[in-house]
Amino acid sequence: MATITKDDVISIGTLAARTGVAVSAVRFYEEKGLIHSVRTSGNQRRFLRSDIRRVSFILIAQRLGLALSEIERELATLPEGRTPTVRDWQRISHSMREQIDQKINLMTRTRAKLDECIGCGCLSLHKCQLYNRDDRMGAAGATGPRLVLD
Repeated sequence: MATITKDDVISIGTLAARTGVAVSAVRFYEEKGLIHSVRTSGNQRRFLRSDIRRVSFILIAQRLGLALSEIERELATLPEGRTPTVRDWQRISHSMREQIDQKINLMTRTRAKLDECIGCGCLSLHKCQLYNRDDRMGAAGATGPRLVLD
């Protein structure tokens, strides 16, 4: 790890302010191993300036519906102790692309069916395009939203 100067680090409050999250959220991300701090001689947390991008990535990934374990796995591929390069972020982007595409497809299917029937098999919609005569779906096992999710 390269030598870290005081210009390379920011306080927890600055990191929180720059990313729009609460200080408690920064501590939580650190506790989960998503970001790492260094300590001053007075035991105060200091974060690398590049952690602004890491926290921003966490926020975007959470909005996309990724679990913290998935976010952690992606962040673990980034180098420690230096600002990630464009190539580093592109590698993450490419690894996540299929997962994001799957979520987009699910959301598109759900949006298309939401006004009609979401495939629950309840038989409550009078003109359901997915009418489940005689509860055929129920005979196949748990129904739930299987017609949308599958």
